[in-house]
Amino acid sequence: MNAEIIAIGDEITSGQLLDTNTQWLSQRIEQIGIRVLYHTTVGDELQPCADVFRRAIERADLIVITGGLGPTADDLTREALAEATDRPLQFSEEALRHIQRLFARFNKKMPERNQRQAYFPADARIVHNPNGTAPGIDLTIDRSQEHGDRGPCRVFALPGVPAEMKEMWETSVGGAINAFGGGHRVICRKRINCFGAGESQIESMLPDMIRRGRKPTVGITASQASIILRIVAEGPTEADCIAAIGPAEAIIRECLGKLVYGEDDVQLQDAVGELLRGKEATLATVEWGTAGLIASWLNGTPHARDVYRGGLVVPSERALGSVLGIDVPSPLVETSDEDLARGMAAACRDRFGTDYGLSIGRFPTVTSTRAKPENVCFALATPGHVVVRKAPFVGHPALIKVLNAKRALDMLRLALLEPGERKSDP
Repeated sequence: MNAEIIAIGDEITSGQLLDTNTQWLSQRIEQIGIRVLYHTTVGDELQPCADVFRRAIERADLIVITGGLGPTADDLTREALAEATDRPLQFSEEALRHIQRLFARFNKKMPERNQRQAYFPADARIVHNPNGTAPGIDLTIDRSQEHGDRGPCRVFALPGVPAEMKEMWETSVGGAINAFGGGHRVICRKRINCFGAGESQIESMLPDMIRRGRKPTVGITASQASIILRIVAEGPTEADCIAAIGPAEAIIRECLGKLVYGEDDVQLQDAVGELLRGKEATLATVEWGTAGLIASWLNGTPHARDVYRGGLVVPSERALGSVLGIDVPSPLVETSDEDLARGMAAACRDRFGTDYGLSIGRFPTVTSTRAKPENVCFALATPGHVVVRKAPFVGHPALIKVLNAKRALDMLRLALLEPGERKSDP
């Protein structure tokens, strides 16, 4: 069994409103064990909506529609659904009484146009909306005449208001869908998060893992300079899915080694915080090019108050000396980027009295005339020494700060994984 989610509204197709309903519904439908294969968005026009509904009925066993159930002229879901299924609209006294009671609860007179919300395609069932004037629609469509081997298609139309849609799901729709098609299969997912190599390089390191048709499936995605491997398993029970995911995860971890920093919702800064906590070590940071991005990330981790002592942001060359409290050569151009990053890390560690000091130096000035890119330098002041690394200043402008902030964090992570790295002696 597969599903399609349809979001209706000009505000969505125009990009004025982000469609979060579809994301929320996809997660809930998959928890029931039904695979969502299609996401469709359509504007507030009768014929396009009807066409989308017809196509969905042909290819999906379950359809959940959000939006277009209001009282105004551009709310056309009920009319489009009636046209797509060749059913007349019928008036429901029950639905009208509910709408009238809702207006009475707020001491308001019901506008005449709200009567539109009491019409439903023939044979549809009403989905109660406890706190909204738009009742939902529950319609079962027999497909045996067109496709003798096809079972029925179940359509639910819900309001676009997220709070109303979610309440209706929790009180009735989720259970109805589970009874209709749930319980036969379970879908489980696991994400393996990596940093330090690109998509193509990681794929080449995984022998035949990212292949269409493989069970469990393994997908690869680049997100905010990290690489995410998605393992998806389907089976009769959750235990079967977990058993199928296990060997695939083991292969990924064996092949990628230290490129893997966490799973599911674990971010790179979370992994670093956990390693620092395990070593009972503390950290301070100083950032020039990334403008405090690492400090912001670390401050939001679960163990921030235990391991993170604070961060400094260097906004300019002029501020460098006063921020770090050290003598800075003038002009600064006489200082190499490596020496600058090294001095920043050591001074930061001394100033905060921490076990580790992490720095990101200045970003090169971007010009199109250089034959090859310049480097960004990172430094890590440890209990025993200061290590400097550098990386080419390349990448999409929108991600350049994120990429280099993660490079610096990963430098610290890898150092913390080494058995010789420990906190300072008291």
